[in-house]
Amino acid sequence: MTNPELLTRADVLRHGRTPFVLATVVHVERPTSAKPGDSALVLPDGTVEGFVGGSCTETTVQLQGLRVLRTGESLLLRITPAGDSGTTGAEESGAGLVTVANPCLSGGTLDIFLEANLPPALAYVYGHAPIARALLDIGRALGMDARPASPGEPLPSDLHVAVIATHGRDEATVLTEAAQAGVPYIGLVASPKRGAAVLAGLDLDDEQRTRVHTPAGLDIGARTPAEIALSVYAEIVALRPQAARTGCPEAGPAAPAAVPEEVDPVCGMTVAVTADTLALDQSGHRVYFCGPGCRHAFADDPARYAHA
Repeated sequence: MTNPELLTRADVLRHGRTPFVLATVVHVERPTSAKPGDSALVLPDGTVEGFVGGSCTETTVQLQGLRVLRTGESLLLRITPAGDSGTTGAEESGAGLVTVANPCLSGGTLDIFLEANLPPALAYVYGHAPIARALLDIGRALGMDARPASPGEPLPSDLHVAVIATHGRDEATVLTEAAQAGVPYIGLVASPKRGAAVLAGLDLDDEQRTRVHTPAGLDIGARTPAEIALSVYAEIVALRPQAARTGCPEAGPAAPAAVPEEVDPVCGMTVAVTADTLALDQSGHRVYFCGPGCRHAFADDPARYAHA
């Protein structure tokens, strides 16, 4: 069974909308220090909480876990001794499977499932009328974290959607704050004529104005509050391919920032560069290592690894 304390920690992260990867050992070929069921969490800053093996295994899980956080796609990680494949590093072995030849292992093989846990897209809905209530209901049915919001309420940094359905109350204030905060999708529920007038009166630059969609939603002939809410979410979904083409943020879960990667000059492993990564300063630059063994080897004879 997975460590109950780790599961409790995972629940805290979910409630706090912190993305993480749950790494679980599912198969081992000894000798290994880990056993099936051992598990750990990989956080966006590279912190690894729990146990899935020794320092080199943990370094590999950390690197692949951070990559999973970027893609949002879970995978099975197979860590084998370097001698099994004759190479070091990672290779795509098939859909959902990555094999890493780890020269630090003592001869065993580990299969570790890396499960991405990303928070659902966060949507703020302003207003109390039937359309606002429908926006909350349908947003939740679509798996979004849809919440009622009030003008003047601080906007969280991971807010993806803001829909204003206040029917003329405090619209300019909310629209301006959301646009200046960089919220990817901002929708104003209004008629074309009134929506255009509200948008024209906002103190925004051209890029900020492109985030404001009014009338909010696709023109699907919506009439009822539920149909109007459906048209708004249809527009949000339809904008995803456009976001990928233009590079504009899409109205979906934001991926954590990429973590720099470096190659250990001793064993050739790729490591994620975090605040806790082992390193040494050499000839004016910083060298990073997968574990203390490689750092000690480099410190004893730096010239031996100068080619790397």
